[in-house]
Amino acid sequence: MAANSNKASRRVRLAALILTMLVAGTSAYAHSITEVASTVPSNGDVNPYGVAVVPATTGSLVQGNILVSNFNNSANLQGTGTTIVQISPSGGVSLFAQIDANYLPGSCPGGIGLTTALVALKSGWVIVGSLPTTDGTSATAEAGCLLVLDSSGNVQETFFGSLINGPWDMTAADGGSQVALFVTNVLNGTLAGGGNVVNQGTVVRLDLSIPNAGAPNLQSMTVIGSGFSERTDPAALVIGPTGVGLNSGNQILYVADSLNNRIAAISNPLTRTSSGGTGRTVTSGGSLNDPLGLIVANGNIITADGDDGYVVETTPAGHQVGKVLLDSSGSPPGNGALFGLAAVGQELYFVDDAENDLKLLQ
Repeated sequence: MAANSNKASRRVRLAALILTMLVAGTSAYAHSITEVASTVPSNGDVNPYGVAVVPATTGSLVQGNILVSNFNNSANLQGTGTTIVQISPSGGVSLFAQIDANYLPGSCPGGIGLTTALVALKSGWVIVGSLPTTDGTSATAEAGCLLVLDSSGNVQETFFGSLINGPWDMTAADGGSQVALFVTNVLNGTLAGGGNVVNQGTVVRLDLSIPNAGAPNLQSMTVIGSGFSERTDPAALVIGPTGVGLNSGNQILYVADSLNNRIAAISNPLTRTSSGGTGRTVTSGGSLNDPLGLIVANGNIITADGDDGYVVETTPAGHQVGKVLLDSSGSPPGNGALFGLAAVGQELYFVDDAENDLKLLQ
């Protein structure tokens, strides 16, 4: 009993520390933001989007390292990035994968443009989303796919089809041999809307079985959220439902509803067989300013603002309890700089698109 009590006490102290950091704000904790490493590989890809922590050492993957996916190529064209880099906490960088659209084991409509949809699984598999363009504009955007990579960075299969249409972000309930992926999609009717808002964004659950040998086996795909607002955008390519995160019991899936400036909650994400629509609103407005990246850390919801460079902490009850300015560059400050997030204990890793690097908030 004493051991369990001590563990609970440490969790409470850890949550309190993160809360104190966020409430304190930029002036007290700006010195705690450090650059870990550049995310630009040798081919010059830029605009880092996805962030995932490696859960186990296998193949080229090292436990505790951070994977980062790049959305743009060296010419800064959106939807053309092809690389994933692996970064150690001490700043060592290696190329995990460089994906060639001409050598894929399955279909990926439109090619390669790696998004924020990035997960690293306990079994050593890495799954990343592609929302590709040919010229960096929404006019040439296509449905894309999910790419399944082995622990050496080789694409072994693709998940594609009518329900996968512009995979934008992703999280996973990782049970080892059984995995549920939750993917936001932002191209359903978006291109036909011609810049107008359409309410057709979805969240799709993909149920996978993973054998001891062989690639993950896709069992089913189910739309568990629908009707989210989305539109094309000349600066951001597309805006729609972005970050997703599960609570500790996997009973609630939180969604960053970017265009409506809110955090939504979809109940029973692992078991529901029909759409929960746009979910219930956990919080809206306030310090939220185009929430993009979203994770759940120490029980609270952490979101990255797309329009002002802040990270915001919200309780499950909907109370916005603090924020920290992570990026003040650009005009207006922080605009378009933040996307992917990952928490390791009390540390928060994030990509800074304005400077093409991975940073750490301590």
